[in-house]
Amino acid sequence: MQTKHGIILSYEESFARAVATRMIIMKPLSVWHLLLPFVFAFDFFQRKRDTEIFTKNFLFTKKLALDAAVAINQGEDRQSQLAKIENETRDRLTLQKLYSWGIHQGQVKGVNLLIDHYSKLLEAEGDSYQSLVKNAYQTRDNYEAFLHQLTVIEKEIDRAVIGLLGEREEVWESMLMKQTVIDEMRTRGVSKFFLEARED
Repeated sequence: MQTKHGIILSYEESFARAVATRMIIMKPLSVWHLLLPFVFAFDFFQRKRDTEIFTKNFLFTKKLALDAAVAINQGEDRQSQLAKIENETRDRLTLQKLYSWGIHQGQVKGVNLLIDHYSKLLEAEGDSYQSLVKNAYQTRDNYEAFLHQLTVIEKEIDRAVIGLLGEREEVWESMLMKQTVIDEMRTRGVSKFFLEARED
């Protein structure tokens, strides 16, 4: 169980870092980055810090869901796990000054879906994330159906965040860029996971 937990968490961390890196690359560099080396150096460290912050935030509910899935698979009560998660997500959103009923409910809904997803992976045979996904979902359509549900919830949360922060252009652009990158990476992942399945 611990090995599978590690495989899943490692994949999610790599995915989060790749999303952050891609978003940073998509931001255009100013002329100062090209003319002044110290600006580039400063920006490098800033981008590294931004990547770490994004990764930590992106993984927060995923770690909660994965730990809950492990606990539930070991016999603990799902409702008590969800109650704990509701409190933890509410506290974190309040601390970040991002609490709203819509954001919080969206996160809890997402965690519920991810608990089911991670439970499937933990019960599947395999020694890599790809083999766990292939054995848990069996077909590309099944896995894509899960990803579609997850994307719908993520977009609901993004809309709630925009509603809280105000419909400013930079907020819209950031959310749109994030979801575009995530969609592209997930599409590539599905093709990679299930192309090889057809060749076996």
